[in-house]
Amino acid sequence: MTDLPGRENDPNDNPFAMFGNPEQMAQAMRQFADMLSAPQGSGPVNWDMAKNIARHAVVAEGDPSVMEGERRQIVDALQLADLWLNEATALPSGVSNPQAWSRSEWIENTVPVWRKLCEPIAERMVETMGGALGGGNLPPEAQQMAAQLGPLMGMMKQMGGMMVGQQIGQALGSLAREVVGTTDIGLPLSDTAALLPGGVASFSEGLELPAEEIRLYLALREAAHHRLFQHVPWLRGHLLGAVEEYAKGITVDTSALEEQIRGLDISNPEALQEALSGGGLLKPEETERQKSALARLETMLALVEGWVGTVVDAAAEGKLPSAGALAETVRRRRATGGPAETTFGTLVGLELRPRRLREAAALWQALEADRGIDGRDAVWGHPDLMPTADDLDAPDTFVKGDTAWDISKLEDGED
Repeated sequence: MTDLPGRENDPNDNPFAMFGNPEQMAQAMRQFADMLSAPQGSGPVNWDMAKNIARHAVVAEGDPSVMEGERRQIVDALQLADLWLNEATALPSGVSNPQAWSRSEWIENTVPVWRKLCEPIAERMVETMGGALGGGNLPPEAQQMAAQLGPLMGMMKQMGGMMVGQQIGQALGSLAREVVGTTDIGLPLSDTAALLPGGVASFSEGLELPAEEIRLYLALREAAHHRLFQHVPWLRGHLLGAVEEYAKGITVDTSALEEQIRGLDISNPEALQEALSGGGLLKPEETERQKSALARLETMLALVEGWVGTVVDAAAEGKLPSAGALAETVRRRRATGGPAETTFGTLVGLELRPRRLREAAALWQALEADRGIDGRDAVWGHPDLMPTADDLDAPDTFVKGDTAWDISKLEDGED
């Protein structure tokens, strides 16, 4: 007699009792798939479902619509901040239609970029789940049941996609409760400059500083990021491409996944979700290619954050008395990470942390002192002109070096 879960009270010693009645199971699976199925050809994740889960998560904790007074405060802050930045950088404005968003609106407007970032990982998760749930790693009795159900087991891969979609939705819902704008994680999540009144209020908790100054400082950071993302054509693709390159080296811990689902009732979607939501299933291969992508990403994030901090400090000087305290608060949050780091890690398998932020800021400041604002910002003209990780160790060598920052040579195809 086979010792299987669910067999203890089976008078007929049915080897498939652990799965329940086959017809009931088939009907439940059809209903489950119909309810959550993604459109044909839409990829490994049902993004409509993910968005709904994320929105429900933020609404459950309160996500009121932005009031007109709040909207005006945010728009005015972004416009004023953008005006101040004109004196601190040679890059033109990147703020054309400043907005104030609720957390739900943030989710809706940033999903296109999340989709690009998450799907390389999601595809691997779904493929692995489909194989593990579809019969290859199940007990012999379960495999026999799968053969009898036939096409229904083809839905297992789809169920894996639903599980991943639910995890992504929960992660986005958590992240939406933490962010203050569209650039918190250092990546361009939207072409629109926007702040979240709810996020600004949460950021302000515990800071005994004027609300208007906090709002203006965060607006300066948002507007400064958008100057880079809008007017440095190669930067967006460089950052997102590095994330995608890293994600290609992520694998799913098959043994951990098998351990999670061993003995589960596959007709119970809630049990599956509980088993798969514990995390720890993603692991990097740590190939040289992946290490290179990660180093490139970390260096560029540090350079972006260092530049933003430099121009924001310059723009705020003499205008915002609390700018120094706010700058240190932001640096500490970005350098040490927090809940947002964990959330992002569950989405794309890595932390987005500019580990060398202070070194990058020092390099930009040295460049400005030597070349002026125009010369400093001209470095963004081409990726080959950008400082490397080694340059962060020796900023004076980079600043005083003979490397021409005249882009004409690059355009002519010369080395």
